[in-house]
Amino acid sequence: MPWFEDRGDSIVLNIRVVPRAAKDGVQGVLGDELKVRIQAPPVEGKANAYLVKYLAKLWDIPRADIEILSGETGRNKRLQISRPNTELRKTLLSFENG
Repeated sequence: MPWFEDRGDSIVLNIRVVPRAAKDGVQGVLGDELKVRIQAPPVEGKANAYLVKYLAKLWDIPRADIEILSGETGRNKRLQISRPNTELRKTLLSFENG
């Protein structure tokens, strides 16, 4: 899966962020990215902070375990999640399957 790389002690995700969405949500896998809609505007890093907070709450993981590796100023981002658990892996795989 080009959007999802399991490195054992971490997971790297390719994410396409859609800011200023009507509501937050993970739309699913489109091409080689996981599409995530967030309500935050893309100004002064607010969307990045909101994205990390939203995903941490959604997946029940500490915010400190989510790091933006690249794409801080764009919509295409690479995120690294440290210490992923089995449940998170299952959740991510469910996006691939529908």
